[in-house]
Amino acid sequence: MKIMKKVYLETFGCQMNVSDSERVATTLAAAGFEMTADEGSADVVLFNTCSVREKAEHKLYTRVGQVRNSIGENGEIRAKPIVGILGCVAQLEGETLFKKADGVDFVLGTQAVGRVARAIEDVENGKKQVADLAAREENYDWMTSPAQRHSPYVAFLPIIEGCNKFCTYCIVPFSRGRERSLPATEIVRQARVLREQGIRELHLIGQNVNSYRPKTLEGLENVPGATAFSKLLRAVAATGIERIKFTTSFPRDFHADIVEALNEHENLCNWVHLPVQSGSNRILKAMRRGHTVESYLEKIDRIKNSPRRIALSTDVIVGYPTETEADFAETMRLFEYCQFDSAYMFKYSPRPGTPAAALTDDVSLAEKTERFLRLEAIQKASVRQSLEAMRGRTVGVLAEKKSARAKSEYSGHTACHKVVNFYSEKAENEVLGTIVPVTITKTKSNTLYGEVC
Repeated sequence: MKIMKKVYLETFGCQMNVSDSERVATTLAAAGFEMTADEGSADVVLFNTCSVREKAEHKLYTRVGQVRNSIGENGEIRAKPIVGILGCVAQLEGETLFKKADGVDFVLGTQAVGRVARAIEDVENGKKQVADLAAREENYDWMTSPAQRHSPYVAFLPIIEGCNKFCTYCIVPFSRGRERSLPATEIVRQARVLREQGIRELHLIGQNVNSYRPKTLEGLENVPGATAFSKLLRAVAATGIERIKFTTSFPRDFHADIVEALNEHENLCNWVHLPVQSGSNRILKAMRRGHTVESYLEKIDRIKNSPRRIALSTDVIVGYPTETEADFAETMRLFEYCQFDSAYMFKYSPRPGTPAAALTDDVSLAEKTERFLRLEAIQKASVRQSLEAMRGRTVGVLAEKKSARAKSEYSGHTACHKVVNFYSEKAENEVLGTIVPVTITKTKSNTLYGEVC
């Protein structure tokens, strides 16, 4: 009888990486491997990596060292597992990873993850330092097994991968390649399957979802909308899935018909993530973002003028090379105007291989930190105001998990992507996976608290 080998998979980074890991797990389970959450018992340890931030890359090297030098429960040195590096760092670093991270057995690029079982087999058969950075195979199956998803109620569905934008600070076009849109017929088919499998909330994901450009409009010919993405939104909404979210949007490609689609379909959730990166036109031009502050604010006004309350989130970089105090003041003004519900804020750090890496990083770390804290104070005030505005309101919350601390406490997200903790005396199987009406009673930091109506 063949013994099933155990695989531990750890994921760094964005939703695309989480989605890739779900497909890796699906592939391995189908090939006879057993996925495990216990790193210590694993025969194979995989790291699906992110290269967007320097800290994530450093964490990878630390984790590889920890795995290679781990000790068993009784103090014995345990058998060293096969170690594989997947994803963006693997794509960028390639075979140099074998030198940078001692003990790595194989490396798979972003489009090679479907061949993970073959790579493990090659190592088991005695091959050394296996590297596969080649393109994705034809007719690649994007579906994931329900058993391998991060949630039984929420699913990620990639509609586009890669990026053509080449912002100066960003490594994604080099790690993920050029934009490739999945056929609309396949996306709609998968959405229907996910609905049948009990998925309550679907996230359409990609580096730039609203840059969606399929080779043909097959399946969308008779769907209203000015752009392919708005047509796709309407087509997916027609499948009847209760909640549909999408991220990330690129400002230059965020057109008015997206807001029109949100207004027309209740199951297209009232949340938009629209990264601005800077409030200074001079810095935006230096970043090659392709939008201006004025064009960005036009889109914000359109969103805010919707009859629905659409929550807004964004990304921003503080301390990009040559950013002056005047430039930063413009970013603060933009944040005060937009009143974002949430924001991912980063202090600039150069990523090797990007155009910005050749620039002098002339804003000191101390200045970046000081600016970051000032902007954070503005953002925290916006979040407090946004959360307080929900006090006393009754909202639908998708109950996604049970609290480990309190017997009757659950946690989930609203349609506008806010976290809510709430109490319910119902049995766990009656609550989890349902959309519960919750009246908000108090707020704290980034979280809402409430009681079931």
